[in-house]
Amino acid sequence: MAHFKLLLVAAMASCAAAFAPTSMAGLKTASSFTQLHESFGLGLGEDTYENQPDLLKGEQEYKQYVNRINEENMLNRKYNVIRRVRELDLLQATIDAGVLSKLEKNGLDLVTIEKLLPLAEQYGLLSLAANNQQLLINLVAPLLVEGAPFLLPVVAGALEVGPAAFYLAAAGAAGLDAYLFATDAEIPFVGLSAGAVGGLVLIPLAVLSAVAGTALASLKNK
Repeated sequence: MAHFKLLLVAAMASCAAAFAPTSMAGLKTASSFTQLHESFGLGLGEDTYENQPDLLKGEQEYKQYVNRINEENMLNRKYNVIRRVRELDLLQATIDAGVLSKLEKNGLDLVTIEKLLPLAEQYGLLSLAANNQQLLINLVAPLLVEGAPFLLPVVAGALEVGPAAFYLAAAGAAGLDAYLFATDAEIPFVGLSAGAVGGLVLIPLAVLSAVAGTALASLKNK
């Protein structure tokens, strides 16, 4: 029995030694002989970038390739803000709604705008807009321009009332989103939470309305 125990201990020791890490010196010696070269050290390698098709050379190359195929592609297309403003006749709609005169009535005139421009640069708003041109042109601008025919009368009415109208809009948007969450409302046929999905619109709307109301109130107090 004693011989069997000694044999078992010896076997376990040999197994442990097999899995023990090698010394750093031995590792360095072994690694120095295992360097791999794609050209096998003969200088026969070639520039893979030159032989790659345009589709595989990165995002910028891919966009240029798509432009060569079709200039009216969805990848590089930019929303034409000026053309849509002209087509929707938004300048005349703004005048007809009296938005500019009502803004001036609330204290936002050209002199005030001139004072706000340095603040916009100071807080990095212009740099932020410059660094996110694609997002502003292709996402924010379409929402504002296409919705302007419906938004201008609403904004004009709110300006006529004053800051209270914007505070009321902020409270209404936030309250509606809270109600959707409280009732566990879901979007039909999809099953998603109506509060979560609606919050993507209602919460920014509430924040913007509150900021607009605060700004108008501060202008009136000057």
